[in-house]
Amino acid sequence: MEVGTMAETKTGTFDRDMNYIPDRITVDGRDGWLVEPDRYRLIVAHACPWANRSLITHKLLGLESALSVGVAGPLHDASSWNFHLDPDGLDPVLRIHKLQEAFFNRFEDYPRGITVPAIVEIDSTVVVTNDFPSIEEDLSKEWSAFHRDGAPDLWPDEHRDEMDALSNQIFHDVNNGVYKSGFASSQAAHEEAYDALFARLDELETRLTNQRYLVGNTITQVDIRLWTTLVRFDAVYHNHFKCNRNKISEMPALWGYARDLFQTPGFGDTIDFDNIKAHYYEVHTGINPTGVTPKGPNTDGWLTDHGREALGGRPFGDGTPPLVDGSDT
Repeated sequence: MEVGTMAETKTGTFDRDMNYIPDRITVDGRDGWLVEPDRYRLIVAHACPWANRSLITHKLLGLESALSVGVAGPLHDASSWNFHLDPDGLDPVLRIHKLQEAFFNRFEDYPRGITVPAIVEIDSTVVVTNDFPSIEEDLSKEWSAFHRDGAPDLWPDEHRDEMDALSNQIFHDVNNGVYKSGFASSQAAHEEAYDALFARLDELETRLTNQRYLVGNTITQVDIRLWTTLVRFDAVYHNHFKCNRNKISEMPALWGYARDLFQTPGFGDTIDFDNIKAHYYEVHTGINPTGVTPKGPNTDGWLTDHGREALGGRPFGDGTPPLVDGSDT
């Protein structure tokens, strides 16, 4: 999620700046960044769905011993995500107050938004990359030597083309679609995004009525990408971003699917609804100028029985669930 890059066009549509730092951390070090344990730190924020994707991936793959995680607080200012939840407002490893410092350490007067997730080299305190789709993929493929025993295959080759196509649709219409609806500054732009969002959700509702996961019979990266929007929908996007045709809890297949994953190790344990609401309702003053945060909704339903096991499938395929001990949250 960006700080300072929420642009809009002359037609009032929301235009997300997708020009992230393209460097990748790889086994061959082709961009100058070699995969090495304890060299880097993954910076996330529990409020941010894009960062949540990286955090879930990190947990499922068991990368805690090789790649540490720092957590920015929900209440960033206009310049940067910061570490206001940590003692003295400092990330305990990087010893910086704002993520912006790592960007400026590499690029003086960095002109774009300061975003999470980001990976920072620890010794130099310079940002390496904030390209969130590549971060997710590289955690699976380039960091495989440091995966835990029993780590799942989140990018199965036999489903790669289908995953790519579906990820693209979900990104434009759902993940980014809620932002296009909420940050639209014209009625036409809002309605266009709103219609595309719910058309796609209706398609996904149909798709998930008779199958447990989006692709194949195990959790893949595309499930992670959809779920981080679904889990925030009723608490934030339905009201704050004007996505109010219905709630996810009113769509039986999507609601069961979302609860199924919430109750799967590595998913629900990354969620803090109070943190999420604090960010959206207190930071987005253009939408919510009073800064008042809704008391609801009641989140007890996330732990109710979902019955999705009857559709078959195995969450981790031939792998095993991750150990969830809160070590990176």
